[in-house]
Amino acid sequence: MASQIESHRAGAEIVNGDDICRKMSIELLGELGLPMGLLPLEDIEEFGYNRETGFIWMVQRKKKIEHVFKKIKQNVSYAGEVTAFVEKGKLKKITGVKTKELMLWLSIVEVYAAEASPEKVTFKSGAGICKTFDAAAFALGERMELLLFHALSSCIQQCHVHCVVIKSITIM
Repeated sequence: MASQIESHRAGAEIVNGDDICRKMSIELLGELGLPMGLLPLEDIEEFGYNRETGFIWMVQRKKKIEHVFKKIKQNVSYAGEVTAFVEKGKLKKITGVKTKELMLWLSIVEVYAAEASPEKVTFKSGAGICKTFDAAAFALGERMELLLFHALSSCIQQCHVHCVVIKSITIM
């Protein structure tokens, strides 16, 4: 995976530090029309986005974390490096994300929300198995909202911005 990241570094926007990395990843998911809580990574050291190639990556301090999306009772594992190619409404060629199904960990290779039904998100495994869930299951949780607020506050202070309007995020 590291070589894939290295091959997309040239011309990429790269940020370091958990607060700004989390903010950038959440903003990108929003731009793409995907739920902003889809990638609940922790202690992100680096976030990179090469707009020309559509390649993104996130590097966490930990080798892997597990997260349970409580509304759908789905256990997901995120590797130390998570990569994907992005386009409107879609993450594809994903690496570093697995979900547990019937005692097996399956790699997730694609996530998408169709324009016709953005309230639904479909996940595709490497085995070709697809599952669709309500997008609300991947909304930002209270903890993520608090972290995003702190990240925005930190960025505002660093940039000496005096006024900002923050869009309200509803907790489901």
